[in-house]
Amino acid sequence: MNARILGATLALALGSASAQAADAINWTGFYAGVNAGYGFGGDPNVHTVGQAAPNIANIAGGARPGFVSLDRKGAIGGLQAGYNFQSDRLLIGGVVDVSYTDLSDKRNIGTVALNGVDHLNNRFESKLDYLGTARIRVGYAGDRFLVYLTGGFAWGKAKSDVDMFGAAGQTQFSGHRDRTRTGGVGGIGGEYALTEHLTIDGELLRYSLGTDKVNVAVIPGSGGAGTGYDSRFKHDGSIARVGLNYKF
Repeated sequence: MNARILGATLALALGSASAQAADAINWTGFYAGVNAGYGFGGDPNVHTVGQAAPNIANIAGGARPGFVSLDRKGAIGGLQAGYNFQSDRLLIGGVVDVSYTDLSDKRNIGTVALNGVDHLNNRFESKLDYLGTARIRVGYAGDRFLVYLTGGFAWGKAKSDVDMFGAAGQTQFSGHRDRTRTGGVGGIGGEYALTEHLTIDGELLRYSLGTDKVNVAVIPGSGGAGTGYDSRFKHDGSIARVGLNYKF
């Protein structure tokens, strides 16, 4: 009885070991999937300077804010597709992904006019509507896992808005910029094979889409002095996300 139990146990153990060896994944091939995560950690400062003498004086005297901190963050989710080539333990591949983003922040900054009496309001807003990347991946491939470095090209639609109001609440200066920007992205990642075809991955990426200068122009007849202001918005940040892929 004991011999039969021991024999069955050994057979089960050997079968399990054999199955695990057979389960070693070859990462070569096409894959596609979905991802979701969170964006955070961009350059927080919007830097504003005056264009004409009255506007320069307003910035210097604190009547209009020279620096505003915007903490642009939010959810991100989308699709990806790519191809891997594995040679021994070396993995080289490429991936393209496009994600909807809810990265935004808005702030209202109260200031006091140079006369020391009138109270003013200033609204700053920064948003990123979507983000895409086209990257290479280079890493180490294990039997069921891989770790990699990644980097490449990034693009996204960035929005920047500034409105400065007078003491009566009227808009005195306004500027808006809404366009697709390009830049770069880099980071690290890891992936694990749940089955022969299904994998789960995680990535930490840093992207930069450059800087926009917004012309915050005076509104004629509003009581605003000078010509306006220039506000510089920097569009960068970090992404932490997980993905689920199907390997063809």
